[in-house]
Amino acid sequence: MRVRAVVVALAVIAILVGAVVYAGHRSSEMGSALTLPIADDGSVASFFDGGEGNDQLVGIALVQLERQYYKPIDPQTPFRGVTKALTAYLKSMHVNATLPDEHATGNPSVDAAHLEDEVAYAQTHYGKKAGNTEILEQALSGMMDSVDDPYTVYLTPREIRQLTETLNGGNFGGIGVYIFALRNHETLIQPIEGLPADEAGIKMPLILDAVNGTATKGLSIDTVQALIRGPAGTPVTLRAHAIEKPKPVRSYRIVREIIHVPTVKATMEDGIDYIRLSEFGETSAREIHAALLDGKARGARGYILDLRDNGGGLVNSAVDIVSYFVPAGATIVSEVDRQGNVAPQLANGATIPGLQPLVILVNKYTASASEITAGALQDYHLATLVGTQTFGKGVVQSIYGMPDNEGALKITIARYVTPDGRDIEHRGIRPNVIVNQDPDPRLIDTRADKQLAVAKQKIRQLLHASSRS
Repeated sequence: MRVRAVVVALAVIAILVGAVVYAGHRSSEMGSALTLPIADDGSVASFFDGGEGNDQLVGIALVQLERQYYKPIDPQTPFRGVTKALTAYLKSMHVNATLPDEHATGNPSVDAAHLEDEVAYAQTHYGKKAGNTEILEQALSGMMDSVDDPYTVYLTPREIRQLTETLNGGNFGGIGVYIFALRNHETLIQPIEGLPADEAGIKMPLILDAVNGTATKGLSIDTVQALIRGPAGTPVTLRAHAIEKPKPVRSYRIVREIIHVPTVKATMEDGIDYIRLSEFGETSAREIHAALLDGKARGARGYILDLRDNGGGLVNSAVDIVSYFVPAGATIVSEVDRQGNVAPQLANGATIPGLQPLVILVNKYTASASEITAGALQDYHLATLVGTQTFGKGVVQSIYGMPDNEGALKITIARYVTPDGRDIEHRGIRPNVIVNQDPDPRLIDTRADKQLAVAKQKIRQLLHASSRS
């Protein structure tokens, strides 16, 4: 089976849970780059040579994690993760288990063999009651979870099949929310105006507690997405609570629909072209281009790009959008791997002259591709950022298929930095002008929107200063 590697820009912070979350071989999920192996038959293929047995998968995963993860890993960390996961799982199955006390040596091949022995022991002694497949999957999940990175996870065969089906298209229904993985292992959902979740009564970001009775705390973004998605016309029940108030927990019954969301909303007021971008999707750069040219044709004297609550999306979309503002060949973002190798992405020469003054609105839900955009334009002193500190998502994932269709590993392999070398991950982007405001989407573009009011005032000040010089 021949394999072609397909680069998918995938945001694992926020996901638009809709009918087709991928377009072609690109994801409309929010986040950073993801490399996915696709076989000629359309299935997710393996990056490993064939012939490995089921009992070797843990060793394969260990070698791949230690080789590819973007930070050095203490050799003992995966061991602790596997033991912890197996112990917890066996306890949940009411199995009184004693596992071998395996320790890392620092030699990858020796350590792989030790972990394989531990999993084989658990399967031999407890597999009849706990299930050999389940023991293996728990060990793989525990290993990936051990690095404490919400984006580095094991995807089960079922999850990777769903990913493949999505890449190939299909009739998938969603409810119209963005999904954010929080650092305390909770999941935040944010409704999109006018779509099923919004119409069912979810009017602001909430902490998700359960989907169809399945508790979501601790689940990966991919698993939560799979729980919410389903055939259009079928119902899904969510339980959720307010961000700052664990109680009361409310239930929402929502009927899935095919989700199609324009990513740009543009209006002109007092010579200011206000452009709100909800995500960096397949068509976003073209939509932004049209909005900018329309604003220029109508005599715009200043521009506001609103990236609040924008969880990111396709990185190439961010590069295309920034290219409208910066000269050809300018570095927009750079990818830095574990060895420190730097791979810059450059402006493509599609500059539109006269897009000044420019203000970009950001908040704590501005993430990933949004931060790439805001950071680049701030570094080049082409935009004034107004709002609050951004989310801080600037890492890259690759998916590595396991042999014999035994799922896949999603591993963070690199990080993004701005043109000036600023690391976005866990830091975010600090605005030039701090304006605190409740991140309630109902306030956006209303009279109560203080951040937008300050952005307009800043445009006027810059225009006044320019007219005097």
